[in-house]
Amino acid sequence: MMNLLLDQMYQFYQGNPMLVVSTIVLMITYIYYTLYVVGRPTLHCRKNTALHSLVDSLPITHQEYRPTFWCWEPRLQSMVACFIRQTVPDIRYRREVFSFSDGGQVGLDWMRKENAGAEQPIVLILPGITGSSQSEYVKILVNVACDEAKARCVVFNFRGQGGLELKSPRTFCAANSDDLSEILDHLKVTYPEAPVVAVGVSLGGIMLGNYLTDQGEAARSKLLAAMLISVCFDTFEGTKSMETPGLNLLLNRHLATNLVESIKEVKEQFQANNTWDLEQVFSSKTVREFDNRLTAKMFGYKSVAEYYGAARLHSKVEGIKVATLAVNAEDDPFQPGDSIPREGADRSSHLAILTTKYGGHVGFMDGWLPNGYFYSDRVFSQYIQAVFSNKDMVKQFVGDRL
Repeated sequence: MMNLLLDQMYQFYQGNPMLVVSTIVLMITYIYYTLYVVGRPTLHCRKNTALHSLVDSLPITHQEYRPTFWCWEPRLQSMVACFIRQTVPDIRYRREVFSFSDGGQVGLDWMRKENAGAEQPIVLILPGITGSSQSEYVKILVNVACDEAKARCVVFNFRGQGGLELKSPRTFCAANSDDLSEILDHLKVTYPEAPVVAVGVSLGGIMLGNYLTDQGEAARSKLLAAMLISVCFDTFEGTKSMETPGLNLLLNRHLATNLVESIKEVKEQFQANNTWDLEQVFSSKTVREFDNRLTAKMFGYKSVAEYYGAARLHSKVEGIKVATLAVNAEDDPFQPGDSIPREGADRSSHLAILTTKYGGHVGFMDGWLPNGYFYSDRVFSQYIQAVFSNKDMVKQFVGDRL
């Protein structure tokens, strides 16, 4: 009987060798995926505090994150997630042109699907390095905040982004939060009864993080809570990772090209200034080269190392005094898992970091057929709903031991 079965199996293999091999490979891959890829996220936060209790109450923190089976490699996660999210229709915002004290201006793009009065919460979104209000991941966050948290949203398009003309030779940098500070002051004056939650993605999260660490307790008068998505806490380690030959370096060069093109479009604003050499700026092949030749000089740093040192959040997270949740994948090429400040979060009174083994950079795809509404978006939804539902507790007790 056994010999007959083995003979039949051998005959089937001879007739369908590719099918048999593919099936075996798929089974082995799925076993590996189930054992080593699927897993619950890890929460790093000081225990017995109101913030730990709040985040730990989110159902998603106790559920397995199951990355898309056919796409859990971090660079593919990021690229495919971007492609899938592009199916989300553009949003028709109401634009508010905001002028800064130095004469510069930015576009604040507003979306509100229902009017809940003066106390309707506001979600302020800071995009990534070359992002804007129409970036695919931003549109998802806006729709989630409006539909599920019933909030109104405003997207802070950085200087030179979002289709608004640059008024001076100044753009933005991760270490400088002056523009964000003025916008938060504006929201406080204009909407004094509305609780505000700020959400920063990638570079926008570094900028928000530096605002929180710079302002300390003072930030609590402007913000109820904050969230950081795929933030690079260690700019030196992140840069080193992104300059690794291969896919990381290709992605780095793509971002550098976008940065260079954004300056070329408004080069007349920069030509009269001898602080930088535009030809060198335009020849930048990596983000570090661009930052060394333009960003660092624009904001008064002696070198790109000094700039990255100022932007580095890793050693400053205990200075955050606003309830903040960060979501990071340990395989994020922009933020290597071994340099996530877990110990700092464990000591911090106001920072919780939720980490997953996989997810890439602003990826977090899950499901066999991803639909654009991914794991990080559900974390965002549950977190802001919990914050707005418990705003009195968040405002008074976050940071205190229970």
